[in-house]
Amino acid sequence: MSPSITVRVPAKVNVQLAVGGRRADGYHGLATVFFAVGLYDEVTVAPADRLSVTVEGTDAQHVPADPSNLAARAAALLAARHGIEPSVRLHIAKDVPVAGGMAGGSADAAAALVGCDALWGIGSSPAELAALAAELGSDVPFALLGGVALGEGRGELLTPVPVSGSFHWVFAVADGGLSTPAVYTECDRLRSLRGGAGEDDVPAPAADPALLAALRDGDAVALGAALGNDLQAAALGLRPSLAATLRAGSDAGAIGSLVSGSGPTCAFLAKGAEDAASVAGALAASGTCREVRVTEGPVSGATVVG
Repeated sequence: MSPSITVRVPAKVNVQLAVGGRRADGYHGLATVFFAVGLYDEVTVAPADRLSVTVEGTDAQHVPADPSNLAARAAALLAARHGIEPSVRLHIAKDVPVAGGMAGGSADAAAALVGCDALWGIGSSPAELAALAAELGSDVPFALLGGVALGEGRGELLTPVPVSGSFHWVFAVADGGLSTPAVYTECDRLRSLRGGAGEDDVPAPAADPALLAALRDGDAVALGAALGNDLQAAALGLRPSLAATLRAGSDAGAIGSLVSGSGPTCAFLAKGAEDAASVAGALAASGTCREVRVTEGPVSGATVVG
């Protein structure tokens, strides 16, 4: 076995998040367009006497360093499927916002699958890793794939989406996180006030043709106009201060804005690199967020880098 293997894995933003009604099993059907952006965690796996996790970097103190960590669960699941002991140390270097709606935990799980598979010489196919990823969480399969993809079902059923060129993003990171289950519960509550939150009460989720066309054509202005998130009203209900963040970015010239996933990170699309820098500067000066990050995408999924 190699002494260690390091896997780099990106964050995501949902440029569309269409949420169906609450099903009998408690889940919601989704049609979501995942977009991988150039904010990365790195997970290094190395042989050890037992499974362990260490974490450093942004908000590391909020990441569990025990078997409940999703990366640790990924290593244990892969090992169990192949009848081996998960004797590995996972070191997670965080740069993706924690509990920010950018799937940092899911990204770490995907990186652990790739890294442990390589360390143990298993040689799993992409389809085999994707199946394990789907067992771990709805966002994990996309972190393996990267790029842009339409996620259906719970988000784990992926179809790659054609994209032209690169898009420029600014992310405003909030203080603290938002619980994804709490945001979905609030979404259901708001829908109940309007007439119903069940599967028969809400239109079936579907990808927006205008958004898919904007991605295909590399049209940033059209993409900005088509951005959408059915969870945004719920996230704003639980964290009203996000409205000021969204307004600050829009006032600074962003051509599109939305809450990323279940929040509370806010995402802003810019026409180009100079516009992104301008939006970032205005957001940083606005006092409406803790941190501002500028990047591009789409980028590749979990990749061995060392």
